[in-house]
Formats: sequence, C-alpha cells, structure tokens
Amino acid sequence: MAGGAQVHLNGHPTRRLPNTLNVSFAGCDGNTLLASVPEIAASTGSACHSGRTEPSGVLLAMHLQPDLALGAVRFSLGRWTTVEEIDRAAALITASLSR
Repeated sequence: MAGGAQVHLNGHPTRRLPNTLNVSFAGCDGNTLLASVPEIAASTGSACHSGRTEPSGVLLAMHLQPDLALGAVRFSLGRWTTVEEIDRAAALITASLSR
C-alpha cells in the first residue's frame, strides 16, 4: 500500500458477508483517515462501535492490538455500488495514506 501502510483484514478470510469489508491500516487512525477523504462514506470500527474514539470491544475480542483496532475502517457496498466507485475509494484511501 502507498506510504508503507500495511492493511490487515479483520475477520475470517472467507466466512464473511459479501458486501462488508473491515480492514485496519497499521499506524493510522481510522477516524483521521476517513476525515481526510470526505468523499467516502465509511465507518470506523464495527457497526455497534461507530462514533467512538476508543478501540472497538468487538475488534479487541478478535485479538487485534489496540493500535490496529483504532486503525479499523468498515466499508459496506450497496446493491448499486459500481466497480468505478470502489476503484475511486481505493485511490482516495491510497492517496491519503501517501500524505
């Protein structure tokens, strides 16, 4: 990933909802990352944790380190989400991490 950020998949690699992705960006605060890309509608932590600034209890129970849990971002796709929108979101996240 650009800027040397490592991306960690949170959750099982195959037993997961097909429209939801929760990843952590090592060394990056999820809230700060999302604030830098207002074009993207995403959340930090798990759905039951949205809006808080401490690590998600759900992610900590999954044995994530607190700093990695704070770097978590949850992306959800809708029925009408396009490949172009996904590519654009990835480019915006990558550009933000490069700064």
